[in-house]
Parts: sequence; C-alpha cells; structure tokens
Amino acid sequence: MDHPAPDPRQDAAPEERSPNASSLAPPRTRWLWLLLAYASLGIGIIALFIPGIPTTEFVLLSAWAAGRGSPRLQRWLEQHRLFGPMIHNWRHGRVVARRAKISASLMMSLCLVIMLFTVKRHWVIVLATLGMALGAAWMWSRPERTEDAEPGERS
Repeated sequence: MDHPAPDPRQDAAPEERSPNASSLAPPRTRWLWLLLAYASLGIGIIALFIPGIPTTEFVLLSAWAAGRGSPRLQRWLEQHRLFGPMIHNWRHGRVVARRAKISASLMMSLCLVIMLFTVKRHWVIVLATLGMALGAAWMWSRPERTEDAEPGERS
C-alpha cells in the first residue's frame, strides 16, 4: 500500500507554511483583507519618506492581512529585499534589528524637533513626546537577533 509523501509544510512553523485555503478568509470577505493589505503597504511605503510615521508596523500589518486575502501578495512581501527581512525577523522572535531601532529613534527625534518649532500647543508636544518615548522604550526592549529572542517568542 502506497502512502503519500509527507508534506514538508506540516513540520514548518505556521508562519513559514505557504498560505492555503484554510488560512484565507472566505471569498466574500477576502477583498476586505486585500484592501487592508494594500492600504497598509501604501502607508508603509509613504512612511519611508516622511519622518515620524512608522514603516515596519504597516508592512507587518500588510503581510498579516495579505495572508488572509492574497497568497500572491504575501509571497511577494516575504520575498521582497526590503520588507522580507522585517517580516521574517518579527515572525521569528519578535526581533527588531539594531539598524531599524536607530533609524526609528532618529526619525522620532527629527519629528520632535520639527514639532518644537511648529506646534504652538505645548500639551500636543508633551503627548507626542510621551508616545514616542513609550514606543522607543518598547522597541529598544526587543531583541536584535533571532538568537537573542526568548524561546517562547521564536516560532
């Protein structure tokens, strides 16, 4: 009796398995996931050029939504030279690379300096500073390499 060869995707972590019918949303709502994926990706790309807007979070959201709406877009994001490493690092230990931490910290600092010269309401500056400080503290608390991630965080 012939047994079918085991599917190598079965042993892979859920994030590494290629998208299949079970991870996709029902056809009637798939377009909503696709819309969210493309909108998030668009904002993430715009954020590359505008200080103060995070890129990584929007790319991660796009990859997550694409996994429910478009396996093709999800594969493209995962294989992209710029976005792929962000997605891989996050899925394998919630890792934020040191370069990304430095870049985000510099952009937040630039945004704060611009606000100091352009925003008249001090409470807005205080709230923005508090938000950026909390975001930076969380970001710098993340491991920088997958080897440094806690065992429970790695997939």
